Amino acid sequence: MHHPKMRFTYVGIDSHKETHTAVFLDCFFEKLGELSFENLPDKFAGFLQRAQKFQTDGTTFMFGMEDASAYGRTLARFLCAGGESVKHVNGLLVARERKNQNIVQKSDSVDAECAARVLISKFGDLPDVVPQDKYFILRSLVARRSLLVRHRAATKNYLHSVLMQSYPNYRGFFANLDCKTSLAFFMRYPSPGTLKGVTVEELAAFLEIPSNKSLGLPKAKFILESLQETAVPFQEIRDSVAQSAIRQLMFNIEEIEQLEEGIASFLKHFDCTLTTMAGIDIVTAAQMRSCIGDIKRFSTPAKLARYAGIAPVTYASGKKDLQFANQRGNRELNSLFFWLAVQLATPCGSSRKILNSFFHEYFNRKMSEGKTKRQALKCVQRRLVNIIWNMLTHGEEYVNPPTFDLPEAENEAE
Repeated sequence: MHHPKMRFTYVGIDSHKETHTAVFLDCFFEKLGELSFENLPDKFAGFLQRAQKFQTDGTTFMFGMEDASAYGRTLARFLCAGGESVKHVNGLLVARERKNQNIVQKSDSVDAECAARVLISKFGDLPDVVPQDKYFILRSLVARRSLLVRHRAATKNYLHSVLMQSYPNYRGFFANLDCKTSLAFFMRYPSPGTLKGVTVEELAAFLEIPSNKSLGLPKAKFILESLQETAVPFQEIRDSVAQSAIRQLMFNIEEIEQLEEGIASFLKHFDCTLTTMAGIDIVTAAQMRSCIGDIKRFSTPAKLARYAGIAPVTYASGKKDLQFANQRGNRELNSLFFWLAVQLATPCGSSRKILNSFFHEYFNRKMSEGKTKRQALKCVQRRLVNIIWNMLTHGEEYVNPPTFDLPEAENEAE
């Protein structure tokens, strides 16, 4: 009787934007050959045809791809559509295999061979590649929004430094720098010199339009009375720099709003009930779904907890049995569960409201048992994993307990 691994010819593929490199190994780690081909859909069939000369008798191909979601996604879809077996090989495992083989140089051929070696040695542990366009598109929307949010924060910080030179006391003008009225004002009047000759009535009339008449004479009078002369050489160039940053910030805000509308619309394809839980908005629900993917990948909540890096790691030796926080797993998903636990278990906002009395009581009970705040929040995260797994698996809606204000005695203790 032959070992199951002897039924395959193993193909490690290193994917890149323009070309892919494939290395063929038998089950005894012996190299059978190597092929390079263009990353073009009309070249994939030719690759499979040329690959047959490296296929050992009585075997089928088993492909291992380090990248099956970016440059290698088109190839992965082609192979899966043709009934080929494709496994995802983690890039860290490929790097570790290269180090274990004491290989100094790094090349496409070396990485492809290391991917094939990992494919053989961890044959039963590697996940299957299952291209799912629905989750891929959702992930693309979420990733694009995250990128724009980071750009917005960077542009906003830069605008703070620019405006500080012209308006040292600008923070008192508006509650938020990136609100519609604030951006309109600084776009029109990027420095105090541009306000020369502007009357209170004229400024009030200007502020009423972007603020929907919530700001008027009092705000205009306050701004004009607070002005400080800060004119310096080349002020016009400084003003143009500020206006350029404002235009970029306005563009980012508009793009983020359009993406969030697109996320909300596309999320309807998932039958998602996560938004029924207080603390989970459309964006958070989309981030969770894109990180988790198909919930059928996780047969139990414990497997989802391990994937998110929430389940503890056990270190046992002799009579010692210690547990530590897991620093691995999907860190983005771990962060989502952490901040959700913070919102639900601890007072939030200036009103110090408790969004979820159940999790607040559970958090306090864990604290009374001697756990630290971080450990108690980890327990809340683990309980949230169970609930969200059931919501995604069975399509159940969450019934929120009533919110309540934190008692004064407890508020003082906090």
